[in-house]
Amino acid sequence: MTPTPDESLDTLALACIPGLGPKKTRQLLAAHPVVRDALLAGAGSPGAAERALQTAQSVRARCTARDVAVVVVTEDRYPAPLRDLEDAPVALFALGSLSCALPPTVAIVGSRQATSYGRRIARDFARALAARGICVVSGLAAGIDAEAHAGALAGGGPTIAVQGTGVDVPYPRANATLHAAVASHGLVISELPPGRLAHPGAFPRRNRLIAALADVIVVVEAGPKSGALITAQLGFALDRFVAAVPGPIGVDSSLGANLLLRDGAQTITAFDDIVSLLGLTRRGRDAMRGGVVAGKPTLDAPSAGVAAAGPDWSRVASPDVAATGGARAAHTASGDAAMAFAPDSAEGRLLAVLAHGPHFPDELLRACTLSPREVGIAISTLTLHGAVACDPAGLVRRNDLTLSYAP
Repeated sequence: MTPTPDESLDTLALACIPGLGPKKTRQLLAAHPVVRDALLAGAGSPGAAERALQTAQSVRARCTARDVAVVVVTEDRYPAPLRDLEDAPVALFALGSLSCALPPTVAIVGSRQATSYGRRIARDFARALAARGICVVSGLAAGIDAEAHAGALAGGGPTIAVQGTGVDVPYPRANATLHAAVASHGLVISELPPGRLAHPGAFPRRNRLIAALADVIVVVEAGPKSGALITAQLGFALDRFVAAVPGPIGVDSSLGANLLLRDGAQTITAFDDIVSLLGLTRRGRDAMRGGVVAGKPTLDAPSAGVAAAGPDWSRVASPDVAATGGARAAHTASGDAAMAFAPDSAEGRLLAVLAHGPHFPDELLRACTLSPREVGIAISTLTLHGAVACDPAGLVRRNDLTLSYAP
């Protein structure tokens, strides 16, 4: 055995023991404060531990030759949100900057067979998020995933691609250029070592990493068997905020997203809805207080041929940020939003608090004694009706004080 233990190498060696698995590894690490002791216990004998170390050294050398970083669960730089997983990967392989996992993160996922409408929504939302320093995470698949990464690159902000192959294996191959751009300006990660090709089961396992990394998960379009639905269900299990963009009834590409809405996902009708949900998360609140999240985009009409154009992020213009409430403010000014809410409803309680001035979403949680889910739904409902909006500082404020309460 190596006389001077290398804790990172020892942890990687744990990942190289056949059949051990991440859950058992975490149990061993919890039971043995010294990683070398965990390795010996997991291997079963000094000889087996030595063989695991030799395999780990070979993997590390291969990664070094390919400029791939190896990040193990015992290191401080390991992305903290992944620790919420019971089966968090013991080792991650990364191309790019690990700092991309530090800001608030929104996962934008959806169908590979996306419509031009879905592509535009995914790209515009991602671009607006990235322009405000919010990290966009997705799976680098065709369709919605590719548009999300392309939009984030166009917005000049961070993006994370989680792969079901080795980090140096673009999948699909048509996304090789996009893969290179994300690796250069963002982060590509995988729990599979470099060179590993796609195999059955790799992509569902990839989806759990996307769900864990995200503070908010937005499903743009998803068919009834879309992998995005797996990500959403994993997000529910991890207590992440799960949201979906509604689509037309009877269209396969919208069926999965609509079913999520039926089953309790938040409704996304505008960029402000994502901002409201982010404000209910710790990292989102910190970003809002720092002035990161500001304004909202106007979604442009899709350009001709957008569905076939592919992820050409260089063609995407900067988001058109409205300084005021835009269409919603105009809607409110016309008096259409002067509708009644019962005072004991979540919406009524929020409006009563907001009558005294704007509040951050976490302040509304305390003032209204509601759950994060209830506050999120109420803000979305009130925003949809033009009653409230999030200002550039991330505060929720009333648009129109003529709103009345039902007796």
